[in-house]
Amino acid sequence: MQKQKVNIDMTNEVVKIRGLEKSFGDYDVLRGIDLDLFQGENLVVLGRSGTGKSVLIKLISGLLMPDKGTIEVLGNDVPHISQRELEALRIRIGFSFQNSALYDSMTVRKNLEFPLVRNRKGITKAEVNKNVESVLDAVGLSQTINQMPSELSGGQRKRIGIARTLILNPEIMMYDEPTAGLDPITCIEINDLINEVQQNYNTSSIIITHDLTCAKQTGDRVAMLLDGKFQRVGTFEEVFNTEDPRVKPFYDYNFTE
Repeated sequence: MQKQKVNIDMTNEVVKIRGLEKSFGDYDVLRGIDLDLFQGENLVVLGRSGTGKSVLIKLISGLLMPDKGTIEVLGNDVPHISQRELEALRIRIGFSFQNSALYDSMTVRKNLEFPLVRNRKGITKAEVNKNVESVLDAVGLSQTINQMPSELSGGQRKRIGIARTLILNPEIMMYDEPTAGLDPITCIEINDLINEVQQNYNTSSIIITHDLTCAKQTGDRVAMLLDGKFQRVGTFEEVFNTEDPRVKPFYDYNFTE
């Protein structure tokens, strides 16, 4: 599916990062990065394994604290807010994990009900059912409602994982390697779903990946993380219009026969 044009508010930064540094011992992972995520935008973060892509998500969500720099998410100064404020902020952020993070002992229905019942006090059974059916329809898997995760394919589990994040109507989506381990056809389906979520739920998203087809199909902008910094940021074509030996091999591996 061709990515449709979406309305991106370039005056509204839902994530604003300045001078962010993070080290583990003597290993400098992030070396003073700046990054903006705008309202309604799909931003892809590309980089080799071990370059700090997943560390960035953990910093944005307050699971890790920075050594230096500022992180503002939906107007919140993440490193300096209280635990209660951080928990409230995380409800406004949806996480799609690489392994889908479903509870194996629960049916699809129970997996989707769990975050609603936990975070929406006083919600009625009818409202729960309506929300579950709505998000399952959104990811095209209404027929799986009574199945167990073990009965689903890898692509279906990814979709249910995304549905579980959507059920709380997040303002920001975080996708961690959404196409990892999937066959090419299922990858295209997941890429299309990411775009549908952006269009239908008006989300702003950060998509962590090393899959260039995913980056090209889903990203409004792409940020290439190299040597602890964002070395190239722009459209897919702008980022890869270079002979930089650190960047060109990414493109050649994915697209050169």
